[in-house]
Amino acid sequence: MYGRVALIGLGLIASSMAHAMRAGGLAGEIVGYAKSEESRAVALEIGFIDRAAATAAEAVVGADLVVLAVPVGAMGAIATEIGPHLMPGATVTDVGSVKQAVIDAVAPHIPEGVHFVAGHPIAGTEHSGPRSGFATLFQNRWWLLTPAEGTDPAATARLRHLCESMGAKVDEMDAAHHDLVLAVTSHTPHLIAYTMVGVADDLRRVTDSEVIQYSAAGFRDFTRIAASDPTMWRDVFLTNRDATLDILGRFTEELFALQRAIRLGDGDHLHAYFTRTRAIRRGIIEAGQDTSAPDFGRAQPPSGGR
Repeated sequence: MYGRVALIGLGLIASSMAHAMRAGGLAGEIVGYAKSEESRAVALEIGFIDRAAATAAEAVVGADLVVLAVPVGAMGAIATEIGPHLMPGATVTDVGSVKQAVIDAVAPHIPEGVHFVAGHPIAGTEHSGPRSGFATLFQNRWWLLTPAEGTDPAATARLRHLCESMGAKVDEMDAAHHDLVLAVTSHTPHLIAYTMVGVADDLRRVTDSEVIQYSAAGFRDFTRIAASDPTMWRDVFLTNRDATLDILGRFTEELFALQRAIRLGDGDHLHAYFTRTRAIRRGIIEAGQDTSAPDFGRAQPPSGGR
């Protein structure tokens, strides 16, 4: 689909894209760049890139697809560096989980004749780095594209076809709407997870590590989420500030309502609330976005039970 693909950043998403493109024969040559020389060496050792570039500018020369897979706070600087070296007719995309801020940072540096189609694969694990990628990461996961008005439809369609060929389900939406949706489904939940693990860390000093030793499934899920890359999530909250604060305010209101119900012993309110929210979980499973397996399929119980 693309003769030469340049991956700027060689973490989980970029390495998984490379593995998927390799498996599907979707790219002629894959060139990789990472700020860390060690990451470039690992990518070559594993073999998911054909060639490592010493700079981002060098990586994009002759590439007809450029993927920006760096923290969203670094997108603007990378775009400034690569802009003069982009090939006419090339497509530039990104994989950041915030879209409006990325578009604002990148679009001004994309020259005439180069197509910028912002994107976000809603897939990931708590692991990072070039060794963390795998070819099936995007299977049955959504990949959202947020092309700006006036973007070449052929370039968008070609990128959509690539994403679908890597196993993803693709949809298009407005960038601002994307940021609000992700503030609900990803950003605020991550912030809550970080907060809850922080509370447990404070409490651990009082309980001689019993919080860690006797962790239940709910807390373990919080720790899995809170293990995500700190640089990436710092940038997410700083660049999607308004939407995250909006949803966080709504969350606080809901939390106060539940706090009041517990204080007043209002079991009917709690039961009705939990029944309504339980239906969301069932809907996610029915939509194929998770599994009903024990521990959400992330860890099977040992033989003979827990």
